[in-house]
Amino acid sequence: MLIKIYPENPAPRHINKVVEVLQKGEIVIFPTDTIYAMGCHLYHPKAIERIEQIKGIKKGKAQFSLLIKDLSMLSEYVRPIDNHIFRLIRKNTPGPFTFILNANSQVPKLFQSKKKTIGLRIPANNILLSLIDELKNPLVSTSLHDEDKIITYPTDPEIIYEKFGHLINYMIDGGFGANEASTVVDCTSGEAIITRQGKGILVS
Repeated sequence: MLIKIYPENPAPRHINKVVEVLQKGEIVIFPTDTIYAMGCHLYHPKAIERIEQIKGIKKGKAQFSLLIKDLSMLSEYVRPIDNHIFRLIRKNTPGPFTFILNANSQVPKLFQSKKKTIGLRIPANNILLSLIDELKNPLVSTSLHDEDKIITYPTDPEIIYEKFGHLINYMIDGGFGANEASTVVDCTSGEAIITRQGKGILVS
């Protein structure tokens, strides 16, 4: 099903409907502050496996990110971080950044893998922040890629739905997406190292 939600003022009834879908362990495509992504409830491992199957990736090998609402969720999934890294993340979020951090012992269990790191995002997107707030849990997220080597990331929600609608349960039309992914910042060494320059310009 395709549902239109306006990012400027997400309708609570629409947010609640998507939350119900996620709580049932279903897969949703949603807009972010960068590109469109596919995701599910963090505590539904079957949904995570289904996304891996859709993307043709072996179990436990997908590069998922966790979408969280604010920094209060960080400590649940990552090892203690240095103060300067914490300040850097706080200064640049919400925003188009994926911060790679050392995962705590909780994460490998969730993804049924040997993951030692995890990417975390606090997206500047009212739809997602409203969803996470209502859900009370992070969303698992992975980007949607296009076979077109020029476009790379699909941006038109109707075209995305035509392509992926039969594979997922729900899609949020939040308007046209961007064609530039988030900036990836590896913080696992205690220093912030940009490993992919994307939409976000890091402020130190």
